[in-house]
Amino acid sequence: MKLDDLADRRFNYDCVGSTTDEAKTPTGYHRLQIRERVGDAVAFERLAEAVMRFDMHRAAGIRMQATTARAEIGTMTLGRLAVIPVPCKVVWVANEADRIGFAYGTLDGHPEAGEEAFVVTREPDGTWFTLLAYSRPATWYARLGGPVTRVAQTQAAHHYARSLRKLA
Repeated sequence: MKLDDLADRRFNYDCVGSTTDEAKTPTGYHRLQIRERVGDAVAFERLAEAVMRFDMHRAAGIRMQATTARAEIGTMTLGRLAVIPVPCKVVWVANEADRIGFAYGTLDGHPEAGEEAFVVTREPDGTWFTLLAYSRPATWYARLGGPVTRVAQTQAAHHYARSLRKLA
């Protein structure tokens, strides 16, 4: 799978934009949410740029390609977990004074179905990273992974936060 192959791919889930509502988990989806302090308040702009330019993903070891240099609605991304392609499309972007980030949704060919949001906020006690995801298996091997897949997703979320702390 190549980045150029994603133009005609559709979302493989029906609750597009679901991560904009942190209070409600879509029916049938597993919810994952972490919130960690990743730097002081001065690091906010640098970390916001790392999230928006996919540098956080790369620092976490994800081989990430995107159709734009910076996340914007409609940006197609293609990451790889070892040999497994993970195609996604950016569905929303936050660009506020003290809150910056984006969410992408999974496309056909992704092992999971759902959405993941990556947001950094500047608060009086520092810069915080929040990851919110809703997902369910979309392939036989993701279903077979069951609880192990959930543990791996949680570890990956914390790894993103560690990567941001290093980038701070």
